[in-house]
Amino acid sequence: MAWDEWERLKADAGTRSSSQMQLNQVPNETGAGGGQQGDLKVDQQDLAAVGDSAFKLFTDLGRYGRDAWSSSQTAAKDLKAQEFELGGALDTVQERWEKSLTTLLDACAHISNHMDFTKKAHAGDEYHIASTVSSIATLDKGFDEGTKR
Repeated sequence: MAWDEWERLKADAGTRSSSQMQLNQVPNETGAGGGQQGDLKVDQQDLAAVGDSAFKLFTDLGRYGRDAWSSSQTAAKDLKAQEFELGGALDTVQERWEKSLTTLLDACAHISNHMDFTKKAHAGDEYHIASTVSSIATLDKGFDEGTKR
């Protein structure tokens, strides 16, 4: 930036008569007091469906994900005994499958458990909000009765 440009920018800033700092950011469209933060919506049925799907996947993977383990290990041993390099490769594939399967099972369990926790937490929040709102309504009713005299 040239010196002349800097001087011009300073003069322009001075004529705006603003002494506040300005940050470059996206303006808050809902105001500082809050408002809607996004468009993500979820209800208890959505949480339950995700949790149920994760649990079903966990169950099915646990039940069927290792069906080929025994025959793969037998084939790998036989191929190694016959000095085929494919035996070692098959063994490596089986080990990687087991690691991937375990990782996926852990992820499914985590998702299912988290959805159960989230569902219970939101149910507790809903109960708290409903009881607070009903308390306010009762309090308002008492104030209304006091002013009718």
